[in-house]
Amino acid sequence: MRKTFFLAVTLSAAAVLLPFANFPGTPRAVAQEPVAAPSVPPVPRVPTVPAVPPIAIHVAPPDIGRIEANIDPQEIEHEVMEQVDVQHEDADREEFDHFEIDSEHDDAAFNVRAEEKIEKSFAMPAAHRTLEIDNVWGSIEVVGTSSDQARLLVNKTLRAESKEKLEQARKEVTLDVTAQPDALKLYVNGPFRCNCNDGCGHREFEGYVVKMDFQLQVPRDIDIKIKTVNEGRVSVRDINGSFLVRNVNGDIQMRNIGGSGTARTVNGPVKVSFRQNPREASEFQTVNGSIELQFARDLSADFRFKTFNGGIYSDFPVTALPVSAMQEEHRGTKVVFRADRYTRARIASGGPQIKVENLNGDIRILENHE
Repeated sequence: MRKTFFLAVTLSAAAVLLPFANFPGTPRAVAQEPVAAPSVPPVPRVPTVPAVPPIAIHVAPPDIGRIEANIDPQEIEHEVMEQVDVQHEDADREEFDHFEIDSEHDDAAFNVRAEEKIEKSFAMPAAHRTLEIDNVWGSIEVVGTSSDQARLLVNKTLRAESKEKLEQARKEVTLDVTAQPDALKLYVNGPFRCNCNDGCGHREFEGYVVKMDFQLQVPRDIDIKIKTVNEGRVSVRDINGSFLVRNVNGDIQMRNIGGSGTARTVNGPVKVSFRQNPREASEFQTVNGSIELQFARDLSADFRFKTFNGGIYSDFPVTALPVSAMQEEHRGTKVVFRADRYTRARIASGGPQIKVENLNGDIRILENHE
C-alpha cells in the first residue's frame, strides 16, 4: 500500500514561505523546518477563550531581509478553540448556549444519587428529516436504520449533595422534546441555560449534576446536528445525511458515514470512516487528540492541514499544493504580512475541500477497507 508522510508539519514563518513540490511517482515525504515548540498543557474544561487576531509577521523597513515571526502555541490553541465554538458569541450560529459549568466539583460530595429511564418512539415519515440533540452532561449515540421510526432511550443519572438538592435537580433539569414528521429536537434544559432576552447573563447553580446518556435509532437518511459538553463521547453510525457533531470533553467516533459535514471537539480524538466520500466541504478539528479519517478508495479531494505537535500521514498518493500568497498590509512605518498557516494537498484530481486541524496529535488519512 502506498503511504504518504507529511513529517513534522509546523507553523513557523519559514514554513509558510517554502514552496511545495509535486509528488511524481511514488509519494514521498514533505518536510518543513521543525519548530522547537514548548509543551502545551491540556485544555481546561469549558474555558473562556479570548478572540485571537490573525498572526502577524512584522518587517521593519527598509531592512526587509530580517523577519521576526512571533508564533505562540498558546495563541494557536486559542484559535482552534474559537473554531470549535466553545465561546458562544454569535447566537445566529446556534452554537453552545450560555451556561456555567463547575467542572471542578467534588463528585464525592454528591453522595445522593438516583437513576431514571426515558423511552419514547416517534414516527418520521417525511422524505427529508432532521435530528437535533443539545446535551450538556452525557454521551450521545445515534444509529441509522431502515425504519421510519425514531426510538429514544435516555439513561438519566442524578447526583446531588442532599435529598433536597436531588428534588431540586428533578424539577429544574428537563428534557424538552419537539417531534414532527420531518424533525426531532431533543434539548436538555436547566438553570445553566440563558433563555431570556433581558441580558440576564449566566445563572449559577451548585449542589447537583444531571447526566443524560442518549441512545437513538433513527432513519439512516437524516441530517443530524448533535452536541454535548462533559462526561461523554459522541458516537454516530450508518448515517447518510449531513452532519454537525460537537463535543468538548470527550471523543467523537463516526462509522459508515455517507454524508458531509463538521466534527469538532476540544479534549479527545476524532475518528470518522466513510462508506461514501464527502461530496461537499467538510471540517474535522480537535485540540488535544489525534484525527483519523478513513475514506473510500475513489477519494478525490483538496485538503487543508494544520497541526503543531504531530505529523500528517496519508494512504493516498498526494500532490502538494502551493501555499496561498501572503497578504501585505501597511501600518504606518511597518509592513505586516498575514500568512495562511495550512499545508495544502490534493488527492487524485481534487474536489471538495476538507479541512483537518488539531494542536496535539497526528492526522491520518487512511483508505477504508471495510
